[in-house]
Amino acid sequence: MQIIADVGGIPGKDCKGFCKYCYFRKVKEQDPLGCRYCTPGTVGCESCTTGVREVKNEFIHPFMVVGSVQNSLMMGDIKDKNLKVNISGGGDVSCYPHLMEVAGALNQFNLPMHLGYTSGKGIENSKMAEELISLGVDEVTFTVFSTDNKMRKEWVGDTTNGESLNALKLFCETTEVHAASVIVPGVNDGEKLYETCSTLEDWGAKAFILMRFANFRNQGLILGNEPILDGVTPHSLEEFETLVHEINNEFNFRVTGTPLCDPENDTPFAISKEKNSKYLDILTDVTSEATILTSSIAAPFIEKIIKRIGADDLVNVVAVDQDIGCLITQKDLEEVDLKDLKETVLIPGRALVHDKMAHDILSSDGIDRIVTRGPDKLSVDGEMSGTLSREDVLKTELIAFEDLLEAVNFFGVRKK
Repeated sequence: MQIIADVGGIPGKDCKGFCKYCYFRKVKEQDPLGCRYCTPGTVGCESCTTGVREVKNEFIHPFMVVGSVQNSLMMGDIKDKNLKVNISGGGDVSCYPHLMEVAGALNQFNLPMHLGYTSGKGIENSKMAEELISLGVDEVTFTVFSTDNKMRKEWVGDTTNGESLNALKLFCETTEVHAASVIVPGVNDGEKLYETCSTLEDWGAKAFILMRFANFRNQGLILGNEPILDGVTPHSLEEFETLVHEINNEFNFRVTGTPLCDPENDTPFAISKEKNSKYLDILTDVTSEATILTSSIAAPFIEKIIKRIGADDLVNVVAVDQDIGCLITQKDLEEVDLKDLKETVLIPGRALVHDKMAHDILSSDGIDRIVTRGPDKLSVDGEMSGTLSREDVLKTELIAFEDLLEAVNFFGVRKK
């Protein structure tokens, strides 16, 4: 269990400038996307406008950060032996000007601390890492991109003259480091990736997350920000999954990938694997007809599970041209062939589309469909699965899929 110490921060502003590959680079002001939090008669709310663009979350006063953690401790289970405080934010946490002050204040609670996503650009002296460790930081998630200092300067905008990498080395030697790299084809893949992995392994990193670079709208660039890099074609899903397995086979730290895959836990959708099919017996029997509308990545896995539980005569799965379910927008729904839809349609819980707009678009052929939302997540991505056991993953997926099937039975057209 973790308590979040949110220090705030805006991408690009509170991280010493955008990395070249950053998702938030080139984000444009657009009409609201719409989401489940919008009021029934209005498309747009804070969540799907400034929230999704992360443009207004300034750095938070340290007193407020510490106070929020203290309130969480008072209301939560402080006896949990695995309890940890995660210091993170929207910018680069190492650039938070009050980081040492907050870490010092949180140290009084005698809880270990996790330093959330940082590229280390705010660490101008590696002694900062020593001080953080002395204050109780025992876990760090570090976006390294490459252990080549020149490459980091060019692509990450790291101007610390190697001090950030020196800090990373100290963190690796002393704490549990989950390193991460966005993999840009022809830049930090190939031999460069192997060099980075070898260095991280020598230093003692515990895990490495490979993140596929996204450059097109159907890969998640829904904020008018495509392409991030002109002329760069990201790895295909198949290429990226193969790369994750290769790195996992070659090195002795925990390797996961996002959006695919976790070689150890079989995510995403571990319950779709043949060796785990026995667990599907505990799921609710499907008694109603419905369509599950989902992402291009999730669709084949969900379809396989539906067939394995013998529900493919009642439930069909329709994929939109969007890799990630929670980034499905109105535009994606407008491209759906309505002939493929049954009278009830379930869309991802976090899809960025207004409920009424989703209904109107998916009923525009004259069939007044029931359009509702399924669970927020049906599996876990590489950033989460690397911290979970195989049993935790299976339990998480089975609970989520049970919720999905119950929604199918409740909202779907019941068959006798």
